[in-house]
Amino acid sequence: MLEADLTGARVLLVIGGGVAAFKALELIRRLRARGVHVQAILTKAGEQFVTPLSVSALSANPVRTDLFSLGEEAQMGHIELSRSADLIVVAPATADLLAKMAQGRADDLASTTVLATDKPVLVAPAMNVRMWTHAATQRNVAQLKADGVAFVGPDDGEMACGEFGPGRMSEPEAIADVVAVLLRPSTPLSGKHVLVTAGPTHEPIDPVRFIGNRSSGLQGYAVARAAGAAGARVTLVSGPTALPRPEGVAFVQVETALDMLAAVEAALPADVFVATAAVADWRVERAGAQKLKKTGGGPPTLSLVENPDILATVAKKSTGRPKVVVGFAAETRDVVNYARAKLLSKACDLIVANDVGDGSGVFGGAENEVVVLTRDNVTAWPRMSKDRVAQRLVQVLGELLGQSK
Repeated sequence: MLEADLTGARVLLVIGGGVAAFKALELIRRLRARGVHVQAILTKAGEQFVTPLSVSALSANPVRTDLFSLGEEAQMGHIELSRSADLIVVAPATADLLAKMAQGRADDLASTTVLATDKPVLVAPAMNVRMWTHAATQRNVAQLKADGVAFVGPDDGEMACGEFGPGRMSEPEAIADVVAVLLRPSTPLSGKHVLVTAGPTHEPIDPVRFIGNRSSGLQGYAVARAAGAAGARVTLVSGPTALPRPEGVAFVQVETALDMLAAVEAALPADVFVATAAVADWRVERAGAQKLKKTGGGPPTLSLVENPDILATVAKKSTGRPKVVVGFAAETRDVVNYARAKLLSKACDLIVANDVGDGSGVFGGAENEVVVLTRDNVTAWPRMSKDRVAQRLVQVLGELLGQSK
């Protein structure tokens, strides 16, 4: 897939002081490959991790480091920097930088420039998991979002300190994709309604037991976020998960497959339907009203009935069918053949298939490795983060939506 051509766009990159600063060098390279003119501000703390020479060599521009540079500030250089860019990107955005931005402080070149700008600002946070989850940081994040600052990440992952959790800076490619969306405010999904299902369904056996599966909902939530970032109006219908609700989307919480079908039909019409949910194939015909007890006579016999096929129901609608219908196929063997059969039998336009067998690490993991099938093509994508899979899928949805006109 070709990357967006952003020739002529101007990005001011603020590099904060954290171990993730090394990723800023790769971000510069990726932005310039898309035609972006990159000017950088390197904070004093950032200089402890990357050198001005490295940043200058990759950006092909002088690096600004000092608010009190007589030659540069004689002409109010921080004002010029803040106004000449189309977008300001702060990566890595440390806890200190987020605090300064939220409080409106201006005690160095980076914070002064961000405060003086009238252009969009995107931040890519990077910090220890405990710093990210601290109440003070979350207050600052909430304030910045209320002020209109855009966020990418942070991702879950292993930290330089050895801890694991949210706080890892998003990969440069993912940041560059969000930059492309912000610099191209009109996308094929702008204003379109994208309906997404995510997570598992829980089918009750009795008041305390259920039939379910190991789906975490991570991929579906990532698709909802990516579609929203692309300008779509998003409705996310989610089964039971432990994930926070994505911001900026209409959210519907459900429990069972019947609940999910009802919520999907209530949310229609939609331009695009993406069925990432791992819907249980069967449910207990008559769930007990009381907890089942051991009687010594062996396990109870459960009478199962088939759940509705939500994907096929939507894809085969004679009226009001979304222009693009996407299914997901989680398989443990013969992935491509099973996915191709599902594509045809359920009448959808695209199938995203993956291997969820033992050792794949897909269910509950932060990464995915998928094969994307249409009626004419089979394309294997390399292993990547689920956020990146979602961003690439959203690009494909835009292309398919354009073809459906």
